[in-house]
Amino acid sequence: MHILLVDDDSELTDLMRRFLEHEGFSVGCAKNGEIGLMRMREEVFDLAVVDVMMPGKNGMDVLRELRSFSALPVIMLTARGEEMDRIIGLELGADDYIAKPCNPRELAARIRAVLRRSEAKPDKAGQEDAVTRHIACFEWHPQARTILENGAEIVLTSSEYNILAVLLDQAGSVVDKHALSEQALGKRHGPFDRTLDVHIGRIRKKLEPLSNGEPRIKTVRSVGWLLALE
Repeated sequence: MHILLVDDDSELTDLMRRFLEHEGFSVGCAKNGEIGLMRMREEVFDLAVVDVMMPGKNGMDVLRELRSFSALPVIMLTARGEEMDRIIGLELGADDYIAKPCNPRELAARIRAVLRRSEAKPDKAGQEDAVTRHIACFEWHPQARTILENGAEIVLTSSEYNILAVLLDQAGSVVDKHALSEQALGKRHGPFDRTLDVHIGRIRKKLEPLSNGEPRIKTVRSVGWLLALE
């Protein structure tokens, strides 16, 4: 797996690079956002780790521009305790985040978790790997990990795809937030965790509303979410 580290802290980047290479990853490095974006346009990576606080083009700028041309999985490095950075990063399309200074072993574990989510379908969503599924206005291709709405492909990050796939697989029924987090993101849903809320907010904006103008994904307070077919 080819990983790109985008961070202006050369000492930390070198530490993370050496550890990740020892763990079997191929690692490229970029010392600022401009170089990081250039490499992501010109090379093929499986995942990028991007620091939020960089001079010039910061991590949010990088992520915003990246999402205009790529769904490459991204883990954001945020300052410890900066909850707003994490929320904004998720809203812009980050797949996960980790606070700095980070333990290289935890970073490797997070990378593997995001890569697993981007490569494989959620456990309970789409049992017929090579079979296209037609559900109301949706056309779902589990093997290709693509979902179309009224014939147009919905551009999704890997985490957004997994969430929508679980909701689509159980369309018309309420999906418990804890089950959704486990199945789609591969992690437990904490009491103060807003990751699902932010991802679902992004997915809502990408789906056409119902005929009555209401969003297709409905929130069932204190329980979870439901994908309405009409």
